[in-house]
Amino acid sequence: MTAATHSTLFPRVPDSADAVLEGLDPEQRAVATALHGPVCVLAGAGTGKTRAITHRIAYGVRAGILQPSSVLAVTFTNRAAGEMRGRLRQLGAVGVQARTFHSAALRQLQYFWPKAVGGPLPRLVDRKIQLVADAAAACRIRLDRGELRDVTAEIEWSKVTQTVPADYTAATAKAGRATPRDPAEIAQLYAAYEDLKRERSVIDFEDVLLLTVAVLQDRHDIAEQVRAQYQHFVVDEYQDVSPLQQRLLELWLGDRENLCVVGDASQTIYSFTGATPDHLLDFRVRHPGATVVKLVRDYRSTPQVVRLANGLLAQAKGRAADHRLELVSQRPAGPEPVFTEYTDEPAEAEGAARRIRELIGSGVPASEIAVLFRTNSQSETYEQALADAGVPYQLRGAERFFDRPEVRNAITALRAAARFGGNDALLDDAPDLPSQVRAVLSGKGWTPQPPAGSGAVRESWESLAALVHLAQDFAAANAGATLADLVVELDERAGAQHAPTVQGVTLASLHAAKGLEWDVVFLVGVAEGMMPITYAKTDEQIEEERRLLYVGVTRAREHLHLSWALARSPGGRANRRPSRFLTGLRPGSQAVAGRAGAAGAGAVERGSWTAAATAVPEQAPRRRQRTPARCRVCGRTLTDGGEMKLMRCEDCPSDMDEGLYERLREWRGEQARRSGQPAFCVFTDKTLIAIAEAVPDDEHELARIPGVGMRKLRRYGADVLALCAGRDPAEGQDQD
Repeated sequence: MTAATHSTLFPRVPDSADAVLEGLDPEQRAVATALHGPVCVLAGAGTGKTRAITHRIAYGVRAGILQPSSVLAVTFTNRAAGEMRGRLRQLGAVGVQARTFHSAALRQLQYFWPKAVGGPLPRLVDRKIQLVADAAAACRIRLDRGELRDVTAEIEWSKVTQTVPADYTAATAKAGRATPRDPAEIAQLYAAYEDLKRERSVIDFEDVLLLTVAVLQDRHDIAEQVRAQYQHFVVDEYQDVSPLQQRLLELWLGDRENLCVVGDASQTIYSFTGATPDHLLDFRVRHPGATVVKLVRDYRSTPQVVRLANGLLAQAKGRAADHRLELVSQRPAGPEPVFTEYTDEPAEAEGAARRIRELIGSGVPASEIAVLFRTNSQSETYEQALADAGVPYQLRGAERFFDRPEVRNAITALRAAARFGGNDALLDDAPDLPSQVRAVLSGKGWTPQPPAGSGAVRESWESLAALVHLAQDFAAANAGATLADLVVELDERAGAQHAPTVQGVTLASLHAAKGLEWDVVFLVGVAEGMMPITYAKTDEQIEEERRLLYVGVTRAREHLHLSWALARSPGGRANRRPSRFLTGLRPGSQAVAGRAGAAGAGAVERGSWTAAATAVPEQAPRRRQRTPARCRVCGRTLTDGGEMKLMRCEDCPSDMDEGLYERLREWRGEQARRSGQPAFCVFTDKTLIAIAEAVPDDEHELARIPGVGMRKLRRYGADVLALCAGRDPAEGQDQD
């Protein structure tokens, strides 16, 4: 997994300003040398936008045109800001501020708050969901976990669109926004939430922007002090700015026009957070004299992947589609995208895992493979399928690399060795930095060969191996580097959450995959109801779903697999169909006329096709079609995956054998420890509950429980049936 557009991890610093421009294509060079006045860079996926803007800043600094301390570059994630700082440092532009909007605003707010308001800045809360829960309790409104998240998201949207509680109902109606509860009720919760914050003297992340805007608007002396500090601004991912961020940017700028923005309207996928591409699309209206550069040379993906991406946008509608960029691949030809139809979701996950195992066996690094899905709820099926196939994986958006216990312990050990290395016997036979790191980490669990299997032990080893590989790259790029130098590099990366590559297949939602790329990408669940998602109703929402799929397609460098399932669960009704976005792009579908001047469906090469029958594992019998699953208590049709495992509604009474459930949990924990896997890879909690409720007598009854497939039946069936019969698992095995 790497950040967009491949580059050497630690390149050499150019020896002059002109050397900074070497290797740029004509359009990128035009960006790098446009240092005066407003500049708008329309950059398609994989076209090297980060390269263009970092070289622009570095060229200006190295040529003496820009003062490093007067430049503020802002983006949207700590990782992107950290990567930008790293690239600028390697280009010799030290001292340039590269931050997120929130980080830059918080820094200014902390500095100016005593002068503008007096006293210390109120405490910043990391997570607002508990405050929302307390506000709901104060209003005597009951919210479940999902509703808490939804209401929290509505409060965040309100604040970044500068909507106060009294105006929330009217604002959502005007925006055509679907609300998770009655708008008047959410407005009440929003008002109570703001009251609670004032009572507790705390602020949230949106307040950081709001308060900075308020200070700069009300105190002209402070605004002028900020403008005197920062003379030149660069904004990355400009299509994702919210009205509040745009207002802050305008206050930073004042009446000046030394602004460079970079974005792609076709990658606007965060409108639910208040982001809008209008600021990007209207840039030339606000700045009539702006220099506009279009980057369309795609250095990331093969012509086959690019044709599919262009074909997706050729069918798009709306304002963003009117300004779409048609990419031109700069890479040699590669394989056609593969389209595969499966009978059900578990078969789809097993098929992807089987193909991934084959790819790894053929020499493709696991870290260069990703499985991307629309919602996080789809992750569990693929986690289990990969674990069953013995394939290591990592969850993008789960625990952050530098927050992992083994990584924290490893860095602590490296820091200690750097401080007392001369007295550390471990380092006696380690003449260089890589061998020193290997020696230190060998005491923390790293070994030259990875442990067998997957799970927690393998994941811990992968984390340490990533540090070893980083040390090798760092030493190769920095002659004479010491352990102390490496620790400084790790501290800077930790601050920016700029993690090294971990050797495991990446599982991520399409939103979390933005800005990343892999050699092989599996886009799964590309079916109606999931892509576009079922709650996308308006034309604008449908088009954002199309852009989300476009982002997923353009993450692939060479191999792209798209798949869908006809049914959710084995034996379910095969009533699903492929996403409408693939019409005219996948083999066997009718072409749709493209937009004028676009690469229409006819220009898209047909990909390889795998029929549904071939998606069924070898020698596996075709599953019998069954009627829809119904609650065994109330008879209601079940659609939720967790409820289908239990064969009852969540709210219906349970007849679970509590003692059996606890014995199953203990047994599962032991199995997980033996195999080095997470416990849920043995059986999920819902499956254990279903077993404890059904108390099956034989393999036939056990196999009917969702979550117990043939592989797990063969592996764990005897143990589970023994536990259900009140025997020790060992006794059950002996009798078998």
